Amino acid sequence: MNQFIHPDFKLNGKSFSYIELLSEALYLKENGQLFEKNIGKFILEWLNNESFVFVQTSGSTGKPKKIVLQKTAMMASAKATGSFFNLQPKTKALLCLSADYIAGKMMLVRAITLGLHLDTVEPNSNPLENKKYDFVAMVPMQVANSLDQLHLVETLLIGGTKVSYQMTESILKTNCQAFESYGMTETISHIAIKQIGAKPFTILPHVSISVDERNCLVIEALELSPNKISTNDIVEILNETQFILKGRIDNVINSGGVKIFPEEVEEKLAKYISTPFFVASLPDEKFGEKLVLVLEGKSFEIENAIFSELSKFQIPKEIVFVDKFMETETNKINRRKTLEKLA
Repeated sequence: MNQFIHPDFKLNGKSFSYIELLSEALYLKENGQLFEKNIGKFILEWLNNESFVFVQTSGSTGKPKKIVLQKTAMMASAKATGSFFNLQPKTKALLCLSADYIAGKMMLVRAITLGLHLDTVEPNSNPLENKKYDFVAMVPMQVANSLDQLHLVETLLIGGTKVSYQMTESILKTNCQAFESYGMTETISHIAIKQIGAKPFTILPHVSISVDERNCLVIEALELSPNKISTNDIVEILNETQFILKGRIDNVINSGGVKIFPEEVEEKLAKYISTPFFVASLPDEKFGEKLVLVLEGKSFEIENAIFSELSKFQIPKEIVFVDKFMETETNKINRRKTLEKLA
């Protein structure tokens, strides 16, 4: 399986032969901290004689489950990312995400496949340690706590959940080239990327897109999957390589026959609300569903001015406060469970 290890690959400053990397992975699995054990377990799985790996989904849109991904497809994904960002051998990269999930696993695959010099740190809210990197992937929570250190990062890839308006404004004030990713475990991490501040996503090489009868995105990428991947994300396709994400079909609210995209409402409100929030629906006798604004924390006075950019159908019929949002294991807001808690 030596073909899986690029000769320029380094892990925490050390080069490895196939046998040496197996030995290092076994040591990490048995003796490392929890995050290192996860790294060790995945490397051992990556280097075994099987053609596939098992990957856990995050559970942000349904019940978490294990799925099978082909190693050749993961390598193809790594090469597509490398092509998009021009990641050359010896590029200095940082793994600060859990190797339990696809984003962390793919940082390891990119490093091994492309010959990156990869450092690993414990996944936490502030992972940068005053060291410069060419390429780093983070979730928004980590970015929010690292804004004063983003000058250390040349290219930042943000995934896991949507980047807020406030975070976008803060990132644009730095000299970091930051990008937001679109993807899921089933697409082997991201298949489309957009620069922070831009609206349309641009697909990666060897990916083609279309929509189904629901106007939901359909992804075709034979190098990643032999089958087309149908999503629940409603999109507007601009051309062969770009699309605008409008929202998830399972989040769409039908209030009195009017379809409302919560994500569009949230994007408009984000300019005025700094506390964590989301827009959802609750049952309503008159309209079937009513639009509600859900905020985290203690209640406070809401000024009507924050609704100035909304149409009359987009203005929430009710505002509710929740002490603490429910989250998935990957720190995404779990809307469904939060609403269940509210009920």
